[in-house]
Amino acid sequence: MTSAPHHADRLLLTGRVVTPDGVVDDGVVAVEGGRVVHAGPRPGTAHGLGEGWAGVTPPPWWREGLTLLPGLVDVHCHGGAGGEFGSGAPESAGAAEHHHRHGTTSVVASLVSAPPDTLRAGVRTLAPLVGSGLLAGIHLEGPFLSTVRCGAQDPAALTDVDLALVEELCSRAGGGLRHMTFAPERDPRGELPSALAAHGVVGSLGHTDADHDTCAAALAAVAGHGVAGRRALVTHLFNGMPPLHHRAPGPVGAALGAAVRGGAVVELIADGVHLAGATVRLVFDTAGPGAIALVSDAMSASGLPEGAHTLGGRSVTVTGREARLTDGGSLAGGVSTLLEQVRWCVQDLGIDLADAVASASTTPARALGLAGVGVLAPGAHADVVVVDESLQLERVLRRGAWL
Repeated sequence: MTSAPHHADRLLLTGRVVTPDGVVDDGVVAVEGGRVVHAGPRPGTAHGLGEGWAGVTPPPWWREGLTLLPGLVDVHCHGGAGGEFGSGAPESAGAAEHHHRHGTTSVVASLVSAPPDTLRAGVRTLAPLVGSGLLAGIHLEGPFLSTVRCGAQDPAALTDVDLALVEELCSRAGGGLRHMTFAPERDPRGELPSALAAHGVVGSLGHTDADHDTCAAALAAVAGHGVAGRRALVTHLFNGMPPLHHRAPGPVGAALGAAVRGGAVVELIADGVHLAGATVRLVFDTAGPGAIALVSDAMSASGLPEGAHTLGGRSVTVTGREARLTDGGSLAGGVSTLLEQVRWCVQDLGIDLADAVASASTTPARALGLAGVGVLAPGAHADVVVVDESLQLERVLRRGAWL
């Protein structure tokens, strides 16, 4: 059982602050009524924040040397703490709360490919949790995926695009469906991007064996049909697709090209397992943090000891930081949290703190049009991740409440 969150109407938090404009070494975040009212350099006096701030001080446990990050935003997450999203309301809520407590204050719940009835049930379970604000949305990873590049997805559940099913799932989600992963070869008539866009859903290229031109055309179609200001997504770049080859650039080449031109945001699972560090660094150097969304792709074993687990009914074995299908060896999601990925990017790869944080907060929030999250700025939700000098978690503030 988790303890009830502690609410405070006004909070004054001081330290190093990561803002959209960079890192403020001697900054302050002021919170009132669950919203940020100031984030940046310290005003000359408390009165500089407005009436009534003179007596407000940091919490009694506060100390020097703390860094304040915006609440992190994970747009591809299957579960945690033993719960898989869509398997039941208590399990789904527990998974969301696990990631909230570890700094990911906005979680988009991902469903793996499954028969239509299972997908209907999963969306039906998750929609109320989106409505309550516990989840930031729903992500469908399939079922319109390539059997050649299915990874841990059940190949028996994969199929060509079914627009009637898409319409039904969008309706059942009640506006909560945010993005859907698809392989363009499963959409031979090119109808899916516009069908998704009609419901405000972003198409995400992934689990595909298609060639470069087919993928480039699909990304352009998603961007062309999309809601103003949004780009196409690419599901966990490099994973679930053929590798980049100098005579066959494939999905990776199409995705990187679109990202550099501003037409796509690419997901990266920067957990030290799915991608080599040099690969992650290359994408940051090439596309920049404004086109990268760090994602956990976490499954139910996140936060639990290694051993036997499941994903979408398939047996998974976790050894160390690796989650693999027990019978096939394919990676089956991950067990990391976004804060662990930010720490790895900064400390092991030498990526700038502001860039790593933006890719785990501001960029994914913008990619899906999630308002008021992923940023420390006036008017945003009071989602603050407090870390120490080593980027180890100290406290999490979500919607103005300490978890």
